[in-house]
Amino acid sequence: MTLSERGCALLTPAQMGTADQLAIKGGVHGGALMEAAGAAVANAVAQRWRKCPVLVLCGPGNNGGDGFVAARHLGLAGWPVRVGLLGDRRLLSGDAAYHAAQWKGPVEQIAVEMLDDAKLVIDALFGAGISRPLAGVAADLLNTVVARGLPLCAVDVPSGLDGASGEVLGMAPRADLTVTFFRSKPGHFLMPGRALCGELVVADIGIPDDVLATVRPDTFHNRPALWARRYPWPAMDGHKYQRGHVLVVGGQLMTGAARLAARAASRVGAGLVTIAAPAAVWPIYASASLSIMVQAIRESGTIEDILSDPRKNAIVVGPGAGVLDITRKHALQALASKRAVVLDADAISVFGSDPEALYKAIAGPCVLTPHEGEFNRIFATRGNKLERARRAAAQSGAVVVLKGTDTVIAAPDGQAIINDNAPPELATGGTGDVLSGFIAGLMAQGMEPFLAAAAAVWLHGESARRFGPGLVSEDLPECLPRVLRRLKSSMR
Repeated sequence: MTLSERGCALLTPAQMGTADQLAIKGGVHGGALMEAAGAAVANAVAQRWRKCPVLVLCGPGNNGGDGFVAARHLGLAGWPVRVGLLGDRRLLSGDAAYHAAQWKGPVEQIAVEMLDDAKLVIDALFGAGISRPLAGVAADLLNTVVARGLPLCAVDVPSGLDGASGEVLGMAPRADLTVTFFRSKPGHFLMPGRALCGELVVADIGIPDDVLATVRPDTFHNRPALWARRYPWPAMDGHKYQRGHVLVVGGQLMTGAARLAARAASRVGAGLVTIAAPAAVWPIYASASLSIMVQAIRESGTIEDILSDPRKNAIVVGPGAGVLDITRKHALQALASKRAVVLDADAISVFGSDPEALYKAIAGPCVLTPHEGEFNRIFATRGNKLERARRAAAQSGAVVVLKGTDTVIAAPDGQAIINDNAPPELATGGTGDVLSGFIAGLMAQGMEPFLAAAAAVWLHGESARRFGPGLVSEDLPECLPRVLRRLKSSMR
């Protein structure tokens, strides 16, 4: 599947470079792109701060060229502007040299002392494609900006931040505002980049959207535009059996986890939900679930008889299950059915000693929802978070939801979606169980795993964000209807 929602596409620095070159080959002058970029920075600054002494720090490349343009526009608007350059002005080339020549004020070698009179700093030293740690006078100066608490506007990314991974090379300052161009980059949303960029503005600088057909982005920002029109809204002539039947396999000790997942599956629209409960705790599940059916698991522990009903078309295994042989057995039986399966928590960890057994068992639509600890038990991939999630999805054949502040949803075909709407209130027990239920409920209604996972992650974060402080996991399914009403209304 190829996602066509171009507004959600994220471009690596290399892909952005390709987009620039394609635009230039198509007749857009490179100098005009730089002019538009610098003007966008100046405009964003003028909209957010009152006139004050501003120090523009320019690097030796195109990022510095954007800085010279921003300095010129702010100066023409009456701002007191001071420009510092890292390197020799005579070594500037191309569009950067041209726009440096258009700046008629002094150009000084950057030094920490330049901060003494500054009330605002524009960081145009290095762009998103930095390849080595920030060091020397540039690092000293930006460390001083941070130490003094000076407001900072970053051009493209804060210098020292890798736009592809969100990782910091050496050091990177925390910006109040980051202005980037054409499309955001993965590093704007992956931690710690997300925390360093501050407010993010994406400026249109004249690159035509049709360059994306050649660039072919494979990473996307999780927004409803990606999946809302494929969301399984109930049909006027539909009935509960058309909306799917979720089976949640319950554990014997932590009974609340499966009940949370079941409630979430029901709230997200599944027509029917059943909890498969160990016989010893069947009364606990049955007495606590009004709209959810409860079916006892045989003493043998098998769920094959429960799965004999083909209408149970989505299965959740793991919440509250325990890292036990019976959990492994239930996971393998669910996967053998080739129905939609969500494996979470203990159903992932139980394969820690033999992850290949899990990979081999995945024969149908499957979503794995590990946090970092669970992920590391079954995957040995290295690299940044985006790379690790992609490799894990390719290795397992499942959609992998690598959870966190910057949740990454990766598909086996290499496509990935980065989610950034999760508030810190989600860091509480049981919220992962709710997410599993959301994903299973959407898959039961016919959403394919990758988009079901993306939609569920966004809805999960939005529900938590709307509830706010004091959130406990039980609140998420109850807050979901408000989020869905707003989403549906926005589509009219």
